Amino acid sequence: MKITKLLWVLICFLFAWNGFAQNDSTAIDEKKKIYTFKIDDNIDPRMNRKVKLALEDAKTKSANVILIEMDTYGGAVNDADDIRTMILETKTPIHVWINKDAASAGALISIACDSIYMAPGASIGAATVVMGGGGDAAPDKYQSYMRSMIRSTAEAKGRDPKIAEAMVDQNLEIEGISEKGSVITFSVSEAIENGFSEGQAASMTEVIEDKLGITNYELLGYETSTVENIILFFLNPAVSGFLILVIFAGIYFEIQTPGVGFPLAASITAIILYFIPYYLTGLAQNWEIAVFIAGVILLLIEIFLIPGFGIFGILGIAGILTGLTLGMIPNDAFDFTFVPSGELFAALLTVILAAITGMALIFFLAPKINSWGAFSSIALATTQKREEGYTSSFYQESLLGKEGITHTRLMPSGKVLIEDEIYDAYSRGEFIEKGEAVKVISTEGTSLKVRKV
Repeated sequence: MKITKLLWVLICFLFAWNGFAQNDSTAIDEKKKIYTFKIDDNIDPRMNRKVKLALEDAKTKSANVILIEMDTYGGAVNDADDIRTMILETKTPIHVWINKDAASAGALISIACDSIYMAPGASIGAATVVMGGGGDAAPDKYQSYMRSMIRSTAEAKGRDPKIAEAMVDQNLEIEGISEKGSVITFSVSEAIENGFSEGQAASMTEVIEDKLGITNYELLGYETSTVENIILFFLNPAVSGFLILVIFAGIYFEIQTPGVGFPLAASITAIILYFIPYYLTGLAQNWEIAVFIAGVILLLIEIFLIPGFGIFGILGIAGILTGLTLGMIPNDAFDFTFVPSGELFAALLTVILAAITGMALIFFLAPKINSWGAFSSIALATTQKREEGYTSSFYQESLLGKEGITHTRLMPSGKVLIEDEIYDAYSRGEFIEKGEAVKVISTEGTSLKVRKV
């Protein structure tokens, strides 16, 4: 009986051992999911959004490792801060392979990663904050902010915070590494020697297999979705310019033909397609859209409520142009410190040229619209003359040429007093104050057409 019990215990032990061995083998054979994406352009709201979407996608796909290919000269400090914060807060290990350059904001983001690998000839550093044009150094408040960020990031990843700070501050001198008056920029060997790189690798594959020691893996890459492709399409300056043209043309034709609805619908659609892509990428802020809307309202007040063209009209046009322009660039309110001068000029040029082109097309095409066959199906494009038997006159022809005074203000419609009788009347478009002398120049229609004497 004892021998039988021992045999049963031995058999159970062997089955359990075999199960553990199989589970261990399965764990060894399980493929690692390695998620890769690139930071290979300016650090701005668009790159900020791309990194956010990529990290969310990596989490959704249960990636075991994230590997970033870095090649950038830097960009906006606030977006760099957002990206490095997202990297620091991600629980999945994140490694970066610097394929040539990790300057300025690129250096900050690289230091936030768990390990840094560099291609032959690559460099990291030169994180001094400069103005949008890329020349002069930014004010000290920005330098101080950058120094604090890069120092705390280096501490969080076990790197020398003093060396990291010297990548920003040219007044810091690190014995044997840098002299006063120049910021630190490391080559591959210097970065490895000073703890700012874990090694050199000629490719992403070498990083994965030789440096990280992962041989059984599958690569998952960031792919731009259909929605993102549509957003990128509408961010094209040429498309933005066309939408601006439609905005102006739609507003103009709706004012000229109130009640049709189609021009206004086209204008509103163009406004939505213009602002939403810039809003989603963080370029257009709420206040910039509000400035544009306020500009449209001021312009409508000027056209419909106030005679002539004055301060409301000027402010309205300024608001519209300001909203459209600022919505295209990564400015902080009216602070253009980190806006590249080329981007600011391109935005201004796009808006101004589109507005001028829109106005030119309006004046060129407006007189010809009536001759279009398609337009004649939705609007009366011909003149129905009295000589041809058409008439809609409510008044006797004897009123033609009579003089009177305006009983109310004509804006341009109102009432006039002629020979102690009050009539509905309208001017030729101008505003006429109450009590002004006027003369009847047409009796056709339901109102008298008058002009100021």
